[in-house]
Amino acid sequence: MNAIDLLGNPDYPAISYGGYRANTRDIQPTIEQIKEDLKIFHALGIRILRTYNVQLPHALNTLRAIRELKQEHPRFEMYVMLGAWIDCKNAWTDQPVDHQLESEGNADEILRAVTLAKEFDDLVKVIAVGNEAMVKWASAYYVQPAVILKWVLHLQEMKQQGHLPADLWITSSDNFASWGGGDPLYHCEDLTALIEAVDYVSVHTYPMHDTHYYPVFWGNYGQELQQNGLERIEQAMLRARDYAIGQYESVVRYFKSLGIEKAVHIGETGWASKSNDFYGPAGSRATDEYKQALFYRMIREWSEKEQISCFYFQAFDEPWKDRHNPFGSENFFGLFTVSGQAKYALWEQVDQGVFEGLQRDGNTVVKTYEGNKENLLIDVHTPPEREEEPQKN
Repeated sequence: MNAIDLLGNPDYPAISYGGYRANTRDIQPTIEQIKEDLKIFHALGIRILRTYNVQLPHALNTLRAIRELKQEHPRFEMYVMLGAWIDCKNAWTDQPVDHQLESEGNADEILRAVTLAKEFDDLVKVIAVGNEAMVKWASAYYVQPAVILKWVLHLQEMKQQGHLPADLWITSSDNFASWGGGDPLYHCEDLTALIEAVDYVSVHTYPMHDTHYYPVFWGNYGQELQQNGLERIEQAMLRARDYAIGQYESVVRYFKSLGIEKAVHIGETGWASKSNDFYGPAGSRATDEYKQALFYRMIREWSEKEQISCFYFQAFDEPWKDRHNPFGSENFFGLFTVSGQAKYALWEQVDQGVFEGLQRDGNTVVKTYEGNKENLLIDVHTPPEREEEPQKN
């Protein structure tokens, strides 16, 4: 199985994975802990994982864990989209960042990715050069498209010279706007060249974030206000799904306007289950396990029907994401809690016995809220009321 066979194949669902249990990445998950996670994914039907950098041991240990599981269980099957982190000069330092120049560490990051792609050529099927590395709201580290293009062309040349597998696909994973689907500010010759150079395009779309930043689609209006709370939520989440689809389609339209035909898959989309900031009860009232479950089901159904791979973000909650705010939304995008409890999106699979015999850090996979839906719904809030119909993309 190679990228061309895997991407867009509904029999090979994908997910974004970080196995960090603590509020710092200084504490790396062990290979045994990663193997526990992989068994849970496999039981769920997941067959492709996405990682984000090769600076830390996590990606290497994930590949080692997969290889060990394949040796222990010949029917075990899992593949990897390997991320290489790219950033600008002086990113993550106390020096002024320079978005016109790249970090000196990028070359080493690409070299590490190449080394892993060679060593684990049976597992690594995609290398993603950068993660949200071009979008300008990533002010701490973003680079210009020319930087991503440079490294994509480098990897493509390595394939041509036989130094990398010819069927390894190269992409970059970025916000829909960075791929030309939004502000014309991003439209430039280097972006066009990048679109032509990648084997496919990996797009991010996050309607949950835009319930605060650009809530044109969010809320209930008209006759919906006469419906009960869960019916109102269903309507709002359908619009959220359509908003995500609209961002995806805006990228496809831009490519067509350039005369470029290119496969487009979803590198990230997701919905947090908790927030004490912009998206919680005092904000847009978007985050809870019920809405997360609806979005997960809706986006999976659509993407599989359209034969679009969706690296859903994400597998487990990761408390390091917003370590200074334990209840910040970034910590709660997982379908599972840190302890391995299945959130509402996966309660049905728990009932079916999908996770029977599996554990995370000694904890069996059980439902959140002790499986009591009435208690779960206490934490669910209806979206804001609107006087007019929310706009469409």
